[in-house]
Amino acid sequence: MSSAAHPDWIFFSDLDGTLLDDKTYQWRAASRALKALEKNALPLVIVSSKTRAEVLPLLAQLGRREPFVVENGGGIYVPVRYFAFQIEGGQRVPGGWWKVALGTPYRRLVSELRAASRTAGVRTRGFAQMSVREVAGFTGLESREARRAKAREFDEPFLILETDPGAWPRLRAEIRRRGLRATRGSRFFHIMSDNDKGAAVRRLTAWFRRTRGSRVRTVGLGDSPNDIPLLRAVDVPVIVAGPGGRSDPETLAAVPHAQRPTGLGPAGWNRAVLALLERRERPGA
Repeated sequence: MSSAAHPDWIFFSDLDGTLLDDKTYQWRAASRALKALEKNALPLVIVSSKTRAEVLPLLAQLGRREPFVVENGGGIYVPVRYFAFQIEGGQRVPGGWWKVALGTPYRRLVSELRAASRTAGVRTRGFAQMSVREVAGFTGLESREARRAKAREFDEPFLILETDPGAWPRLRAEIRRRGLRATRGSRFFHIMSDNDKGAAVRRLTAWFRRTRGSRVRTVGLGDSPNDIPLLRAVDVPVIVAGPGGRSDPETLAAVPHAQRPTGLGPAGWNRAVLALLERRERPGA
């Protein structure tokens, strides 16, 4: 925990295209910043469209055991005894975790996507329809990681199989009419319930403040439209650049005051976090 001289910062981070390279899924370019967070005992909360089965091995690689958010805010996982109070709505699951479900069960999302696609006249292909080999082909993941990506609970990633630029707005409107939400990530579109990354971040922030007090400040790092709710829910939003060194236009328009570090993916993430930690050391930060 931070000393009283400095704000107690919590870092919330997207993965693909942000902490992880969008093509290689590597985080090594962010090593310096990751070590600095560890040295300063500052939490890093992963907030991703990935599944629990994907995030747990990454946490093990990083040597961290902290809360994380899966499937675009569909669920929160918190280590047992991480907070010194009972987790509201928590269900104890194997591995020593509390699970807080915020989203709609996966089977309903798959069914609703199929129906919305028919009504909107937009051909789609979701993870439920894809084989492990197909998911691996679209993502560049190895078969084991692709199988983990298919272990969905609260969110269905999908492709739009149309070239018509009006297909996405038409489908999104039909999904909304059905009382659900749709968003665009760095690779796939996603259908989910009335949950998002921001709602999960706000809930976790309240839990951190309950434990650590009013000096908690929050930082959010993301790169694509499904990160907009995350970026809007934090004190310091950071948009990491994508291919070509450009910020996603939709994300930037929604969060125009966000910081924009130079460097792609984990390199930009590394630069942003180190700069924020340096700023934190200054009086009045």
